[in-house]
Amino acid sequence: MTKIRDLANSLHANVLFFVSPILLLLAWAWVCSAGIFPEQILVSPAGVYQTAHELWGSGELQSHLHDSLYRLVLGFAIGSLLGLVFGVLMGLFKPIDAFFASTFNALRQVPTIAFIPMLVMIFGVEETFKIVVVAKAAFFPITMATYDAVKGIPRSYFEVSKVYQLSHISLVRHVILPATVPPILTGLRLALGRSWMVLVAAELIAADSGIGQMMEMGRQMFRIDIVLVGVLVTGLIGFLLDRSLRAVETHLGRWQQS
Repeated sequence: MTKIRDLANSLHANVLFFVSPILLLLAWAWVCSAGIFPEQILVSPAGVYQTAHELWGSGELQSHLHDSLYRLVLGFAIGSLLGLVFGVLMGLFKPIDAFFASTFNALRQVPTIAFIPMLVMIFGVEETFKIVVVAKAAFFPITMATYDAVKGIPRSYFEVSKVYQLSHISLVRHVILPATVPPILTGLRLALGRSWMVLVAAELIAADSGIGQMMEMGRQMFRIDIVLVGVLVTGLIGFLLDRSLRAVETHLGRWQQS
């Protein structure tokens, strides 16, 4: 009986998962068919699908998507690595925390978009600029998540490790990792979503390729259908990235409990 109830609840949740996007799609189609807005302002879902099919067939969409994802992966990897190392150092060593805390907390309040004009002047509009923007967007939230995770480890854990004379490798494996991985993963998930949004915004402002640049070119040519394709692709990629890291969080959550 319990299995049947769980199966029914799962089926109900899966059905509800698709309700809101379907309703949004129907509302979009109705607004277009009613002629509330001219076609130059709001293109129908069928028109957007046709444009997406043409962009995919020509290879243009794949090219822009490849460039954006390349920048995201490289910039996020750099920002994540630096954030993890810096967060651990600040969390474990009080002198480092005291020395960098004020400057770090002041800089992390500044939106990444505000740095774009300065970064364009320094790096130009080439790949380095976009990668640095993504790395900056990822660095601060990951550093904070790592710092809070390390600070949240009970001191008794370290005292017990001293009693058992654990090596540094055993300390990391059996104490620090199980205690910090879940909150760090949450920070990585949030930072990845922020990095993706910042990258698309940067490509809108200064880029020669990428999903953001595709949308900007569509705007300049008054091709709202291309803009909407970019919006939908941006949302879909962001959704898939978030879902992927949520799945990793769930899996490692079970590992932590075991």
